[in-house]
Parts: sequence; C-alpha cells; structure tokens
Amino acid sequence: MNKSGKIYIAGHRGMVGSAILRELEKQGYHNFVLRTSAELDLRDSNLVAHFFEQEKPDYVFLAAAKVGGIIANNTYRADFIYENLMIQNNVIHQSYLNGVNKLMFLGSSCIYPKLAPQPLKEEYLLTGELEPTNEPYAIAKIAGIKMCDAYRSQYGCNFISVMPTNLYGPNDNYDLNNSHVLPAMIRKFVTAKREGYDQVVIWGSGTPLREFLHADDLANACVFLMENYNEAGLVNIGVGEDISIYNLALLIKEIVGFEGEIVLDSSKPDGTPRKLMDVSKINGIGWRAKISLREGINRVYQEVKSKF
Repeated sequence: MNKSGKIYIAGHRGMVGSAILRELEKQGYHNFVLRTSAELDLRDSNLVAHFFEQEKPDYVFLAAAKVGGIIANNTYRADFIYENLMIQNNVIHQSYLNGVNKLMFLGSSCIYPKLAPQPLKEEYLLTGELEPTNEPYAIAKIAGIKMCDAYRSQYGCNFISVMPTNLYGPNDNYDLNNSHVLPAMIRKFVTAKREGYDQVVIWGSGTPLREFLHADDLANACVFLMENYNEAGLVNIGVGEDISIYNLALLIKEIVGFEGEIVLDSSKPDGTPRKLMDVSKINGIGWRAKISLREGINRVYQEVKSKF
C-alpha cells in the first residue's frame, strides 16, 4: 500500500475496524476516509454508490458487519443474512466500479463446517454442513469470499479475504445477550467480584475448545497481508492454539481476582465442539501472533474493569 493512498475502513468504530485504524496510524498511514453507520448506511446501495463516486478510496478494509454471539445469531437469522449480504455486496461492487486498488474482506471462522477436521485449513471451506445456530451469518461470509474471488477472476480486482478466529480487545461488545463468550465472561466475573457474588454461571458444558486472538494482533496481520498478499482464496488469522471454555473461565477468574466458584449451565448450547485455525499459511508468509491470551485478557480487564 502507498503510505499516502486514501484508505476507507468500513466499520471503523467497531472492535476490528478501530484496531485496523490504530495499526495503520502507528505504521504511518494518514489519509483516511471514515463514515459512521449513521452517516453512511452500507445496506443502502444508492448511498454506498454515491460515497464511492465522491471519495474514490484507493484501499478498502471491509470490517463492517452485523455480528453477535450464539443466541443473537440463532434468534435474528434473517437480519444476519440480509444485512451482511447487503453490506458486503454494496462495498465490494462499488470498489470494483470505482477502481479501488485493493480490498480486504474480513470473514469469520464460523464459515467452516461444524465437524471439519481440526485445525481448520483454508481448503476445508464448503466441505460439510455448517453449525446450524450461525448458518445464516456463515453463508453471508462465504458469499463474500466467493464474491471477492469472482471479481478477481472476471475483472482482475485485487480483492483478498481473511478469516480471523475468535476476537477480543478494545471496543468489544459486552452485552450479555449479544456478545461473544470472552467479553461476556469478563463482564460476568467483574460484576460478580464487585457485587460479592459467590458464583459465576458459564453457559454450556465448558468442554468446547476455542482460540482467541487480540484485535491488535489481527490488525497487525491485516496490514501485513494488505502489503504482502495478493492471491485468491482466503487466509486464516489466528494464534494456532486453543483453550476449553472452562479453562478460559478459570483464567479470567484468576486475572479478575474473583474468589467464588464457577457453575456450568449445561442447559445452554455449546455450539461447535472445537474451532482451531490452521495458521501455517499466514505463518509461511511471514506473520505470527504476538500477544499471549493471559496478556491480552489482562489488557482488556484493565481497560473495562470500571465500566460495568
């Protein structure tokens, strides 16, 4: 990327987009065009077309999406597939029409089949049934990957796709009904410690294995790939190791300093048994995660402990 090129970050106030913005600024990029969702509704094709015609960005990071945890994904199934398809269709198509030099589409590890072999290799895409609870969201993200590849194939667009593992970090969502597992746990333990509760309830059996990547590591990987990767297909971004939900709860309990017990609510869904990324492709290109899970959770805890 040219340091003076105009960069549009779709979703710049979310956890991923804001991390990418911080990383780009740190690396000396300075020419940004940014719009909040109130200023530009990416679901509206006419508004998106006008924006691209007016601004003509050189580079696009497509980090805007409707996201949520397992309950939100399963409850608002129509919203998740419609809104995500509309956002990415509009941004990708207008990037082509307006001569964007390079676009990065950010997906999710939920694109992989529920029972795919572990760790998840990029070539496992579309080799089996998806996890039913987040199938609409996953299908939208798969469509985004294929759309980038189709525009590359037909029009020669340098559009790339990356699939981050589970993320956490600054500007995460801590709503207990709509957040992902790690931020929800942090909020539960912080609240329990402050209120003097004697227990924290964790959804599910505690046995599913999950991998967690700090948003700052993801942002560093995204900028690295925008500068060094120009191929079809997708690239996993992760740390390459996972932890059980129960052991994650123990780690957060220790970092927060909660003295009570952990109770598992097995009436709640577990989701996919395991989601570990195979990161040999991105490691082979020359990038590795740097922030350990303990360090990352401690950073987040220090940032949010007085907010709940």
